[in-house]
Amino acid sequence: MPLNPSPKNPTNAKLNAQGEIPFWRKKRLQDMTPAEWESLCDGCGRCCLEKLEDMHSGEISYTNVACSLLDLETCRCAHYAERQRYMPDCVALTSANVGELHWMPYSCAYRRLAEGRDLADWHPLVSGDPDSIFKAGIAVRGRCISASEAGDLEDHIVDLPD
Repeated sequence: MPLNPSPKNPTNAKLNAQGEIPFWRKKRLQDMTPAEWESLCDGCGRCCLEKLEDMHSGEISYTNVACSLLDLETCRCAHYAERQRYMPDCVALTSANVGELHWMPYSCAYRRLAEGRDLADWHPLVSGDPDSIFKAGIAVRGRCISASEAGDLEDHIVDLPD
């Protein structure tokens, strides 16, 4: 089944419960409204974890150390609208850069769509349940610590389920 960008062949796209093709299956990322774009975030918090990159191999290792702006209970940024003011190195995800950010989690909706994959069944837009991300064990809630509590990041490397 062709996925995003599916406007090339919308007749093969899966329909939602209302019998319609969901916006993420018929629109390219760059054609989404700001509200559609923001709704793609499943709230897992994985992109807000500190990551380490091997200088030689380029391999990314995730840690269980969260950005100090991440609310560890809701897995949402406490200052999302002003996050770059508080964290200048926070990368604003856009349709132009999502394909280049190899450190984005494999499970991330933005990365999935940019790679031509569909949203996962546990994604709230698919399941209709805002807590499905927690029920599926994808969110970092209960599995990470604040940067203020961490010491050496190498001591906090973890494997994240996809």
